[in-house]
Amino acid sequence: MHTVVLGTSGTTAADVIAVARGNARIELSAEAVTALAASREIVDALAAKPEPVYGVSTGFGALATRHIGPDLRAQLQRNIVRSHAAGMGPRVEREVVRALMFLRLKTVCSGHTGVRPEVAQTMADVLNAGITPVVHEYGSLGCSGDLAPLSHCALTLMGEGDAEGPDGELKPAGELLAAHGIAPVELREKEGLALLNGTDGMLGMLVMALADLDALYKSADVTAALSLEALLGTDKVLAPELHAIRPHPGQAASAANMLAVLAGSELTGHHQDDAPRVQDAYSVRCAPQVAGAGRDTMAHARLVADRELASAVDNPVVLADGRVESNGNFHGAPVAYVLDFLAIAAADLGSIAERRTDRLLDKNRSHGLPPFLADDAGVDSGLMIAQYTQAALVSEMKRLAVPASADSIPSSAMQEDHVSMGWSAARKLRTAVDNLTRIVAIELYAATRAIELREGLTPAPASRAVIEAVRKAGVEGPGPDRFLAPDLAAADEFVRSGGVVEAAEGVTGPLA
Repeated sequence: MHTVVLGTSGTTAADVIAVARGNARIELSAEAVTALAASREIVDALAAKPEPVYGVSTGFGALATRHIGPDLRAQLQRNIVRSHAAGMGPRVEREVVRALMFLRLKTVCSGHTGVRPEVAQTMADVLNAGITPVVHEYGSLGCSGDLAPLSHCALTLMGEGDAEGPDGELKPAGELLAAHGIAPVELREKEGLALLNGTDGMLGMLVMALADLDALYKSADVTAALSLEALLGTDKVLAPELHAIRPHPGQAASAANMLAVLAGSELTGHHQDDAPRVQDAYSVRCAPQVAGAGRDTMAHARLVADRELASAVDNPVVLADGRVESNGNFHGAPVAYVLDFLAIAAADLGSIAERRTDRLLDKNRSHGLPPFLADDAGVDSGLMIAQYTQAALVSEMKRLAVPASADSIPSSAMQEDHVSMGWSAARKLRTAVDNLTRIVAIELYAATRAIELREGLTPAPASRAVIEAVRKAGVEGPGPDRFLAPDLAAADEFVRSGGVVEAAEGVTGPLA
């Protein structure tokens, strides 16, 4: 099994994916253990002094003005976890919770939190045992980070609340810890607070969304190329010299992908046949510009994610010179913005894909294809309602593109008077990515059927490879009406599994 070793300098997106989705084991480096012990010595020294220090010997948030005596500090740390574990609603997905816990552990291992090495080791032990705390949909405002979700995770470390075992069964957390030989932690000064103050949930979802979108944008380039081919469009608009004079890197990459897929096609370039046209419609001609802008948005989001992965997010933080200082680094704005940007780009990509699908189905704009790609139009409805489903998904995508980060609701008696809503931005982006996969699948379904209906013209070798692969995956080709939902579900799974890209790259080589 793959092992991820955590040091003091952060982690990588690949490591997050490996832990969240691949159940990779986690080890603490000797460097991290040393840094943990050193920062804990600083916290212990401050705790012994009479002067109040936020998070060590005071209350939290709007209650930070109260000095807490030594006899109540362990109770203070337990209480913050219990009281902040106030989430509601459906359970959050296992991969999100694992990413959340792993990223919190990443910051703990930085040596800037004052947490003892044994607490960090327990966090790793829980993840390695496959124990997943129950975390709920609602509760985070994205400032001070993802408080409620992280509190539910900390509650499990204390042996309280419910968690899911490696077998998927829900049990009391204490029972699961005992079954795996893990002792519950007894939190000391600052430790409860250090386990809660972070952007870890929204960051974990950003990292996974970027991984999913990277594959999905390649799939969208392939399906756009198939639609161009099915509509007898021209591939001249994809020429690299045209994109070089507007040098957006994402646009050039998308155009190059489409051009590679269309190489050797007999269907492209029929503009002066029976239905002459000077130019293709925007949804066909501007596909690289729209998908490319989304790719460039992803590049910016990846830069933000990488910076956050290298960060130590906590309040207060322990500095190398021995100071413990309050800060605002837990604010989720940098992550929240790019989560919203990605949802906007995804909505636009879904929208342009739907317009190409609609064009394929409209006999007045499809350049010779049968109405709705039906076998016997009138008796058969063909893909008419598949486009309805796609339109419904696009409509939801547009609603999901409304930014969460533009909102803020003050909390904690106006102490936390401007929050990021980054968790909400991340949750809606996950839905958007899911919907975009379905939208691309419907375009794929329509485009492959349309190409097969172009008798006498041979599609590009890459297109043929995609069509053959999707048929082997259980997506049927042209013919009389049949129960359509299973075909659409199979197409969705084909896109989701990476089948589109794999089939195309078998001919083209690696796509950008």
